[in-house]
Amino acid sequence: MKELTIEAKIENLDEVLSFIDEQLEVHDCSPKIQMQLDVAVEELFVNIAHYAYKPETGSATVRVEFVEEPSAVIITFIDGGKPYDPLARKDPDVTLSAEERQIGGLGIYLVKKTMDNVIYDYKDGKNILTIKKTLI
Repeated sequence: MKELTIEAKIENLDEVLSFIDEQLEVHDCSPKIQMQLDVAVEELFVNIAHYAYKPETGSATVRVEFVEEPSAVIITFIDGGKPYDPLARKDPDVTLSAEERQIGGLGIYLVKKTMDNVIYDYKDGKNILTIKKTLI
């Protein structure tokens, strides 16, 4: 397991993505899956940066671990910001046109659709959001 703790600021997104990509490359992750994971990581980290500590800033921890049988990556985001379960929000109606849809929620919807598993927990004053993606 590898872990990065960093200030939850948009300016640090590239460092988070580099950290994730380094781990994925070591495990020969396909470009398609890497792209899906990068989109999910970007969405989740940007949400933490924008909303978790507003108007202040705080840290976020990104943890990456690999499991076998089946081969998968588990990425966990941990922050001490305001409690918020993004999975509790109702999915947007993607059958509506962009003009008819309410703003927000599409990013988390895409994360839920592209990952094999997404779990939220609030424990010991921390938001803990975990995504899992099979690598084969």
